Amino acid sequence: MLKSGANKIIDEAVKSIEGADRAKIKNQCFKGLCPNLKVQYQLSEKAAREAKPVAGLHETGKFHKVSYHINPEKIWLTLSKGYQAFDSRISTFKDITNALSNPSVDMIGICGMGGIGKTMLVKEIARQVKGHKLFDEVVFVDVPQIPDIKKMQGQIADELGLFLCEESESGRARRLYARMKEEKKILVILDDIWARLDLETLGIPLGDEHKGCKVLLTSRSRGVLSREMDSEINFLVGILSQEESWSLFQKMVAEGDCIRNHDLQSLAVAIAKECAGLPIAIVTIAKALREENLFEWKNALLELKRPSWRNFSGVQAAACSTIELSFNFLTGEDLKSTLLLCSLMGYTYHASMLDLLKYGMGMGLFKDVNTMEEARDRACPLVHKLKACSLLLDSHISEMFAMHDVVRDVAISIASRDQHVFTMRNHVVPQEWLDKDTLKFCTAISLHKCDVNELPEELECPQLKFFYMYPKDPALKIPDKFFAGMIELRVLDLTKMHLLSLPSSLHLLVNLRTLCLDQSVLGDIAVIGELKQLEILSLSSSDIEHLPREIGRLSKLRLLDLTNCSKLKSIPPNVLSSLS
Repeated sequence: MLKSGANKIIDEAVKSIEGADRAKIKNQCFKGLCPNLKVQYQLSEKAAREAKPVAGLHETGKFHKVSYHINPEKIWLTLSKGYQAFDSRISTFKDITNALSNPSVDMIGICGMGGIGKTMLVKEIARQVKGHKLFDEVVFVDVPQIPDIKKMQGQIADELGLFLCEESESGRARRLYARMKEEKKILVILDDIWARLDLETLGIPLGDEHKGCKVLLTSRSRGVLSREMDSEINFLVGILSQEESWSLFQKMVAEGDCIRNHDLQSLAVAIAKECAGLPIAIVTIAKALREENLFEWKNALLELKRPSWRNFSGVQAAACSTIELSFNFLTGEDLKSTLLLCSLMGYTYHASMLDLLKYGMGMGLFKDVNTMEEARDRACPLVHKLKACSLLLDSHISEMFAMHDVVRDVAISIASRDQHVFTMRNHVVPQEWLDKDTLKFCTAISLHKCDVNELPEELECPQLKFFYMYPKDPALKIPDKFFAGMIELRVLDLTKMHLLSLPSSLHLLVNLRTLCLDQSVLGDIAVIGELKQLEILSLSSSDIEHLPREIGRLSKLRLLDLTNCSKLKSIPPNVLSSLS
């Protein structure tokens, strides 16, 4: 219609011009020296009348853009495959959505351990807020471990249907900034950040720069979110309940009817439980076992119950690698050493801050400290940071902390592989732990509620620094020469044992700093007085009746723990006063 109107006006204009030319020749005065003013006036009026539709047509034909680039709908935003709305996360989901609706909140953080399901959660949130028109545009960016600004800018541009021709980061940032300002309401999701990220360098407007722009962050570290990124509200994504774990396991295996088999079903329940509420472990293992036979299922359960102490293998690999990555990103050897030490502590779930102090002091973990109070001041921030990274968890018991089973398994595997640590829990100790080549390089041994039938006369471990034993049989006898080959030992914990007399070789442990005989039946322990370097002596919950006078010789002792020693009757004169 516009074209036909234009053609009609053009034809009429041509006729007018031709008529004007003829009139010009025909109607000249004074032998053509002057134009006929009357005719010229008439032609001008006619031209003015004909110009009006031309001007209207020109206005109608104005185009602000010759073409418009349509940005295809993002695949991740249209598919919700794999997401499962667990009851334990519904309230967190709603709280995050409400925070995104709050006009006074610009930046929100979501933290949780690797493999807990943060990415799935934020993608589902993005789908819903986009579907409910809470935001006009949603941008999702995978943040590399070492951020590549140009690559991330390119990812944002792709999400916005924008082509960046600028070479410099600052030029690209300006273009992204201007493009995002065009969106009235935009949500930018930065997934899995490991350290501070400068949003201005990326080109993301925030706060007063663009009230309609909000940023949603995910990280394994609460500290990165709150301290490095200054996120205003942070939400923790926790592990799944046992019922949710089983539901997810069934869903992942389900596509087969294999778990309807009675033998497999009982194994499946046990395997799901061993995954300890970690979605990535549940999904990985369930998918790996879909088409496998009974023997593979049994082997998978065995692997989960007895994780490889040399490396990650089998169905564990995917789950463990995410946690190992978190471990590798811990800043400072003190954090890494603390986590590995926590994994060796004999508790199945909850562990005591006081026990960490006892072990940490003995191992020399807390540098340049002189008192237990200083050690506590050093240990608490370390535990807090590990909690912020979701590698340790809060406990419902005061002065305790917890460690996720899968995290413990990964930490033990790392310690075993890199530091020659041997550890067993709740199992028969295999004979290879007595292999001379193994023991020659071993730095730590931890045996928790293990079925140890007999100990060798002497354990030759020249590099051993940590020895923990809590046997199933409290009457297990320790031979007199047992400690003779452990000259470097710094921490010795013999829990819940019948020690009517301590092995004579104990006095050879000249480097011993921490000795714990908690919950034990104790007889003659006078040999402890020979341990001149001892700093920590713990007899907590033991049945000791008489504190030996020889303890007064321990001039370097910093802590004597007699908590819950209900049978203690006497302490010789001047023993406590001699302990400075």
